[in-house]
Amino acid sequence: MLNCVENNIRTNIDMSTVYSVKKGLNINLIGEAEKTVVDLDVKRFAIKPTDFIGCFPKMLVKEGDSVKAGAPLFYDKYRPDIFYTSPVSGKFVELRRGAKRRILEVIIESDGKFDSEDFGKADIGKVSREEVKEKLLKSGVWPSLRQRPYAIVANPKDTPKSIFVTAFDSAPLAPDYSLLVEGKEKEFQAGLDILTKLTDGKVHLNVHSELTGSKVFLEAENVQINTFSGPHPSGNVSVHISRIDPINKGDIVWYINAVDVVTIGNLFLTGKYDPERVIALTGSEVQNPKYYKTRLGASIETMVSGNVIGDNNRFISGNVLTGSKIYDAGFVGFYDNQVTVIPEGDYYEFLGWAKPGFGKWSFSRTYPSGLFKCKKKYRLDTNMHGGERAFVVTGYYEKVFPFDIYPMHLMKAILVEDIDLMENLGIYEIDAEDFALCEVIDPSKINMQEIVRNGLELMRKEMS
Repeated sequence: MLNCVENNIRTNIDMSTVYSVKKGLNINLIGEAEKTVVDLDVKRFAIKPTDFIGCFPKMLVKEGDSVKAGAPLFYDKYRPDIFYTSPVSGKFVELRRGAKRRILEVIIESDGKFDSEDFGKADIGKVSREEVKEKLLKSGVWPSLRQRPYAIVANPKDTPKSIFVTAFDSAPLAPDYSLLVEGKEKEFQAGLDILTKLTDGKVHLNVHSELTGSKVFLEAENVQINTFSGPHPSGNVSVHISRIDPINKGDIVWYINAVDVVTIGNLFLTGKYDPERVIALTGSEVQNPKYYKTRLGASIETMVSGNVIGDNNRFISGNVLTGSKIYDAGFVGFYDNQVTVIPEGDYYEFLGWAKPGFGKWSFSRTYPSGLFKCKKKYRLDTNMHGGERAFVVTGYYEKVFPFDIYPMHLMKAILVEDIDLMENLGIYEIDAEDFALCEVIDPSKINMQEIVRNGLELMRKEMS
């Protein structure tokens, strides 16, 4: 399952290990983004409290208020030192609510000036751990740091045993991280130097084995560079942690996206909060899939207008496995660098199970396509091809689940809310996204990610 090979990444790095992930599955889809970056003029941006697990927002602004980039919009009721700030300057125009008046979106209309609050430059070599925390909290950059277990925003009062920086994604149609941070070498290195001040352990920079031309990652200093190969989920941070610094009960590990490391570096170098983003627009229903340069929380309306085939599509902030459904004028999630557009699957297929299905994607060899290991790309939709059924033992999950965990046993422990059994079966090591492939190939059509998320929330409440 795991094959470790020693490999020297840089002459000034003593040693890095190539971790070969054997179990997993690559789903080849049509619609990979062309490696062209286009500037995108966006007027509306949003911060979505629903992106932050366990956050209960308390608003600090009213509709009509003018804000600058980095100005606080709301804070967490139960952790009032964590602020969530505006990504752009402009006016707070709308507070969008859902069921039970739950806040879904805090919408800002940009004035196009991108004025930022001044948080002050810092000497990265001399700044203390407490000063780092204070600046990250006040600027609103802190929520980009998340912790395991539970995949929630990191607690500033904790000191993690290590920090993991994710520099690649293995999900379907995932963006090229080298392109996302291109030209940001100085800011990226500054961000890494700041992260080293937040832990007494190592900062791990995790890259893909095929990453050969990205100096911004391969020439990074003061970090441990780890190389991974293999199919999805080789890019999931749970896989990285389990191989390098496994979590036991009571352990805390923080993790962050490479793009957010650039934002941290820029904050300390300039004193300004500038959450620039390069978003990959992907999917089979996109006419011209490419990369767009904008800022955190941008509306997708401009990038998809006149660029989408058909009028019955699913718009997803993120990838097809773990992303969130949004509308065609919705907003990119806080942790997402990708937008995917695929056909809706709201149709019934008469006797679909009895047809040969030569052109259909298959993992279990239900269709002939499952018999051949080919590189064919598919145009898949959201149709589940059947309803929820009995939860049966098939042995499929273990073929795509690269952890030393029994996935079905853990699922059943979560369903019966057996805390001790959940601990013993390794719930601290995983997140909902790690069950995405199991969910895709599941013949029982069970929403496994939701079950795992509920289990993690139960554990968090019990342990707090």
